[in-house]
Amino acid sequence: MTNQNHNTGGTLPPGYADADPVELPDNAFRELAADEHYRPIMHPTRDYAEVTPYSVTLGLILAIVFSAAAAYLGLRVGQVFEAAIPIAIIAVGLSGALKKQNPLGQNVIIQSIGACSGVIVAGAIFTLPALYILRAKYPDITVNFLEIFLSSLFGGILGILFFIPFRKYFVSDMHGRYPFPEATATTQVLVSAQGASGSSTKSQARTLVIASLIGGIYDYVVATFGYWAEVVTTTATSWGATLAEKTRLILSCNTGAALLGLGYIVGLRYSFVIFAGSAFVWWVIIPLMGTYGSTELAALSPDAIFSDYARLIGIGGIAMAGVIGIIKSWGIIVQAAGLARREFGSGAPSSERTPRWQRDISMKHIVFFMAIALVAVFAFFWAGVLHNFWQALVAWVVVTLIAFLFTTVAANAIAIVGTNPVSGMTLMTLIVASAIFVAVGISGTSGIVASMIIGGVVCTALSMAGGFVTDLKIGYWLGTTPRKQETWKFVGTLVSAATVGGVILLLDKVYGFTGPDALVAPQANAMAKVIEPIMMGGDTPWILYITGAVLALLLNWLGVPALAFCLGMFIPMHLNTPLLVGGAIAWFVSTRSKNKEVNDARRDRGTLIASGMIAGGALFGVFAALTRFAGFEYVCPMSFGLNQLLGLVAYILIIFYLIRSSLAAK
Repeated sequence: MTNQNHNTGGTLPPGYADADPVELPDNAFRELAADEHYRPIMHPTRDYAEVTPYSVTLGLILAIVFSAAAAYLGLRVGQVFEAAIPIAIIAVGLSGALKKQNPLGQNVIIQSIGACSGVIVAGAIFTLPALYILRAKYPDITVNFLEIFLSSLFGGILGILFFIPFRKYFVSDMHGRYPFPEATATTQVLVSAQGASGSSTKSQARTLVIASLIGGIYDYVVATFGYWAEVVTTTATSWGATLAEKTRLILSCNTGAALLGLGYIVGLRYSFVIFAGSAFVWWVIIPLMGTYGSTELAALSPDAIFSDYARLIGIGGIAMAGVIGIIKSWGIIVQAAGLARREFGSGAPSSERTPRWQRDISMKHIVFFMAIALVAVFAFFWAGVLHNFWQALVAWVVVTLIAFLFTTVAANAIAIVGTNPVSGMTLMTLIVASAIFVAVGISGTSGIVASMIIGGVVCTALSMAGGFVTDLKIGYWLGTTPRKQETWKFVGTLVSAATVGGVILLLDKVYGFTGPDALVAPQANAMAKVIEPIMMGGDTPWILYITGAVLALLLNWLGVPALAFCLGMFIPMHLNTPLLVGGAIAWFVSTRSKNKEVNDARRDRGTLIASGMIAGGALFGVFAALTRFAGFEYVCPMSFGLNQLLGLVAYILIIFYLIRSSLAAK
């Protein structure tokens, strides 16, 4: 087999390390020089144990367990946790307990299969429960297991198939240009089990574990007991409360350790752009609306103005930023199509001339499977949802175009900030699709059912595309075989879709989505609120969406990353402020010394600590949600002002820990 490098497929350079390293190389998180090559931990030309009965079985079990848990907790307590990092921690722990030899490849497969749970759950619970919510008002709305299952399954499959042609661009060609915060944290967890006998690796693993415990316990205590404020805000002071009352201007910051670590990995550049978008909404748009708007607007709180009005500008901006991204990525889309065309005319599959760690499913097979999936989606729309050939065809065209074109947008958002604006893109999809459906005669309750099921397909497809880029970036850093990840992702999707469908039906029977003690389902309630007036006759805030679209065009013209800015407009301020704080810390610790090697060492140690804080926050976030579900409700007796002060003190301490520990690198 011919050895090849990661960019061109040529011969590996002389002196390429033969032994497997036990830690990530120093160029893992930065751009490569013109003559520099990235060497993963697993040797590119060797075969490793990846797909085994152990890895597949454990991955499927975790996909079932985490699909059920994420759907249950997301709908019951309104808290959706990210499954990838906890699954990686479980995989590493079990491989150590079972004394598995060279478990890295198997652990990646476990994580990749199991992580289907989080992305499928997000696609399903963000949209489909809206049918149950609206059914209370319109009794003729019906929904069954098959509709939920097929909507989630087809969406997941389309997300996988649509993203694979872009894998090389995002994970290899753009190496070091995107921070990939969640993939970074998960990779550090998986690497922590490598070479435990080495003193350097032991030190790194110990640092990761300590950071995970500190970040996890910190976040668990504040979420469960509230000994200090989870969100500090200027309204806690008399001057801040007066300012908010008179001008609707506030500043807020989540004090969580995980979000601080996320900001560190995102870095100062993107964090600043995201925060700028948030500041524009909260310090310009909301004060203008609250001060000079209608009487109805003036009576609303800043949070209400954000949720009902200002945030919609961000949705329009995200949609237009997505269109801009599609136009800019058109060359990549054409390149992927050209690759498929060349493979059809080639005698031997290109995968046979590609090194193992860059080998995807053949483009011939991708196109074949894509055709089958699209035919199946059309049959589902025609026979199972709309029962009208032409209406089903219109719905099919809308879903295919939006899911394919916005695949790169979802992947881009995850690569930049680790947050997929899938709910915003799905809202825009529902609005555009519903307007088209009404024009072709699909309206009323049948239109609601059609729109939500079709929206579920798009939402799951975009969620899967965003989640899958994380899995494949992890595999790239470590050196696993992409084709194996891609193949078994379909199986994980099938299992997760079936699990989610069953859990949603069960929860509807036990708790319901309306009435006392009903399931929270915040995203689905938002979808129901948007879709009802369009299908049943009502006003749609087109002017707000158009304003956001125009703003995105201006930002792009000025050279500002429009997607990052509009993400900041869509995500609440208290979740964006810690990104800026973390990014500022990353800049601070990596610029204190005149010695570049010292700065690099401090930056890399900070990345390891930040990854631990994210991992600990994700894992203990599951524990916090389970604690709430178990019925434990602790009401902190201290006053609001004291709670806010303690929140500020605790946040300063966790910031001090991150800075001090990062600067300790040698």
